[in-house]
Amino acid sequence: MSRGAAGPRIVFWRHGQTSWNLESRFQGTTDIALTDQGVFQAQRAARLLAALKPDLLISSDLQRARRTADELARLTGLEVDHHEGLRETYAGEWQGLTNSEIRARYPEEYEAWSRGEPVRRGGGELATEVADRAVPVVLDAVDKLPDNGTVVVVSHGGTIRTMIGRLLDMEPAQWERFGGLSNCCWSVMGQGARGWRLLEHNAGTLPQPVIGDET
Repeated sequence: MSRGAAGPRIVFWRHGQTSWNLESRFQGTTDIALTDQGVFQAQRAARLLAALKPDLLISSDLQRARRTADELARLTGLEVDHHEGLRETYAGEWQGLTNSEIRARYPEEYEAWSRGEPVRRGGGELATEVADRAVPVVLDAVDKLPDNGTVVVVSHGGTIRTMIGRLLDMEPAQWERFGGLSNCCWSVMGQGARGWRLLEHNAGTLPQPVIGDET
């Protein structure tokens, strides 16, 4: 991504690896720490993102995102603004369960969600409700940027997908068309004359498996 490109830029950065990612457990709002590998991922990615010379750094207040953001803050000297609105989707009874456990215990709910229907997974949030709380946090940060500035948003795979879909004015049923983000990879959006555009998706490393809440 060119730092010299005109207009504001949003870098959506997913947190590093956790033990629940490795176990394919739905984390949601459960506050899970990074693994040692997750910390290494954050350190490596932060060195790359620091070269963009970001102007603002905001993060989910869950520790896996906070710890990831801390690595970029350390290199750039930026303060991190933490926001509850950037948390992962709350998924109620699904949280802590593996993908196979969810399929077995909630087959109808899981199938409806797989078809793209609006589902309160585990009795939790709709994807549109996640976008409703997360997107305003990001746009508020964008409003504070200098000309052609960049904000890095440290969040979670599911939440980042909803924010991208909302900013692109896509119908919610289409949001799942975006592939998941690997741990500590990022997506970049830029604002042009016709609105927001997706400039990069799941960038930062060579292709690797996406493991996480929605595998």
